[in-house]
Amino acid sequence: MIKEISKLQNGISYIYKKNENTPRMALCFNLSVNNAEKIPGIYSLVARLLLQGTTNYNSEQLANEFEKYAIDISCNIFPNFLRFKFVCLNEDFSKAVELLNEVMTNSTFEEFEKEKVKLIGEINAELDSPRALTMDLYSRKMFENHYYGTSLTVALENIDKITKEDVIEAYQTILKNSKKVLAIVGANPKEEVLEPVRNTLGKLPESVDGDFNIEPPVLNETKYAENIKSDLNQAHIIKGWQVPTYGEKDHPALILLNILLGACGLSSRLFLELRDKKGLAYVVRSSYETYKLAGNFMIYIATEPKNIDVSLQGFNEEINKIKTYPVSDKELEDAKNNLVGKCAFLEETNLQQACSYCKYGVVGFDFDYIEKLQELVQKVTPEQILECAKKYFTDDRYVLVVTKP
Repeated sequence: MIKEISKLQNGISYIYKKNENTPRMALCFNLSVNNAEKIPGIYSLVARLLLQGTTNYNSEQLANEFEKYAIDISCNIFPNFLRFKFVCLNEDFSKAVELLNEVMTNSTFEEFEKEKVKLIGEINAELDSPRALTMDLYSRKMFENHYYGTSLTVALENIDKITKEDVIEAYQTILKNSKKVLAIVGANPKEEVLEPVRNTLGKLPESVDGDFNIEPPVLNETKYAENIKSDLNQAHIIKGWQVPTYGEKDHPALILLNILLGACGLSSRLFLELRDKKGLAYVVRSSYETYKLAGNFMIYIATEPKNIDVSLQGFNEEINKIKTYPVSDKELEDAKNNLVGKCAFLEETNLQQACSYCKYGVVGFDFDYIEKLQELVQKVTPEQILECAKKYFTDDRYVLVVTKP
């Protein structure tokens, strides 16, 4: 396996990995988001508009170009970075890079009003889902008065204040003032790949590190909130804590705690206790989300409205168990094996590998962070799991959100 890590002439860090005998090249390019939005919703519009026409192609012509060369391209915004990614046939890699550069340097944002209307419609449709509505309120409470708390409803409340000029300014700030990382994975030879990249992406504004201007969020209290929707036949409950994120000492133990409690499906504790044994849940799970500045550990259940109190009691019982008794060696080993399997599954394709490299590279870690993380996870002991649960599953600093009829 050939793998090279280096930098382009403008300081953009890149990894090139050669995967022989694969028919499609994959590229991922991430730009860090170093500043909170001036108005919530701006970044969502930036990502939507970047594929809606340039000075050389209107939106229809641009779409036709991608279709003609079978280039599957997308642009997405995440709390800490803007991501471009594509896959294309090996022989069309240079063309795909050329079109990506066209999008990044010549987008006109002319379809601003049209995309704003579409975004409003999509947000309203999304919020018709009780689970999405619950998650939205949870996010607002967990990261209240912080950039990470820019939920769908917050964006919806502010979107009419946004102008096309705001969107252009936000994108130009990201383009000129960001850490930029690039991953290319596929069968094409290195020099054949790097030449078109140097002639395009290598001429973008320089990669800038160290200009991060967002303060970490802080949760110092217990918060409770609820949504009332009269047409529901089930209740949705989320309870969560603010926890460390990637790169911090307890990150590996928190990953395993998530798998043990609710992220490994039928064998997880929450599923076995609350659904199988007590029959409380339609759906029950846990999740551990990581951002640059904070982590967020939550447990979720969808249940009959009459079961709200007993479900909350079930949450507390399972949390207290994992805070009181060490997990068995076998249960912990199974959780570690589950993680290894998930990592392998999530890196099966060239594009998945490219996106994984870039995800960690843009927030300041080595491209091989995921490999190092798996090594750290293998060293976690039952005692560390116990101490981690005691430390972070507190009774005085959490968010509880309920959506009910």
